[in-house]
Amino acid sequence: MNESPDPLLDLLHLLDLEQIERDIFRGESRSALVPRVFGGQVAAQALVAAGRTVPADRGAHSLHSYFLRAGDPGAPIVYTVDRIRDGKSFTTRRVVAVQHGQPIFHLSASFQTHEEGMEHQAPMPAAPDPETLPTAAEMLPRYADRFSDPGVVDRLIEAREAVDLRYVDAPPFGTVGEAREPRSQVWFRTNGKLADDPLLHVCMATYVSDMTLLDSVLLAHGRGGWAVGDVVGASLDHAMWFHRPFRADEWLLYDQESPSASGGRGLGQARIYTADGRLAITVIQEGVVRVPRA
Repeated sequence: MNESPDPLLDLLHLLDLEQIERDIFRGESRSALVPRVFGGQVAAQALVAAGRTVPADRGAHSLHSYFLRAGDPGAPIVYTVDRIRDGKSFTTRRVVAVQHGQPIFHLSASFQTHEEGMEHQAPMPAAPDPETLPTAAEMLPRYADRFSDPGVVDRLIEAREAVDLRYVDAPPFGTVGEAREPRSQVWFRTNGKLADDPLLHVCMATYVSDMTLLDSVLLAHGRGGWAVGDVVGASLDHAMWFHRPFRADEWLLYDQESPSASGGRGLGQARIYTADGRLAITVIQEGVVRVPRA
């Protein structure tokens, strides 16, 4: 288990990149549940790098990214930022993450000055009060018998120590062998307060957004996931649109579904709402999702 007295502080340190040149940054890496760098970490770090080259009055409104190679958790990651455009209202940045001389991740991000405009949104779906749902530490031990590796539960809990993530219904590994509607809901917030920097909250949501988005793909086929071992896969691309201000240290509802799976790939799409019903973020991700060969 993680012996750090403050896992959230550890995560904030992970996202606090070292600037080594004007548009070049270096980030630490750490292992995930699988022997590669967690995709949400790379995406969040790349957005940090992009955001640090943008005026503070321009907030991130979208990102589009591709995962190119598995990251090595034992090596730092270098992020190079290209200043593609600085317009009157919009700023565009391109970021390439490099390890061992090869690109592992590519991100394009756009930032915008605040504007008033037309307003409408999809309504927030029904969901129970997050305070009534079990925490990861309460929920995960119930499914210990689903994992061949007895250490998986501890590693899953450790991976969620900085973020309070609560499933509305049983996760994929809770109903292995039972095909369900390809929909999943989780509530999440950081386990502690964050500074008021809007970029920090956007980057933290980016980090969390890669944790559960492909769950709905697994649910449609009764698969338990990577930790169970009945599928293998990885994120291919990840896109996010940031619609309205939010705080990642306050409850956010992650409403996820999968409209399609084919060709060894699965698509997840989601909306993230604030607790008072404002649509804050839209997320779409495609990943490799394969049944292991005998």
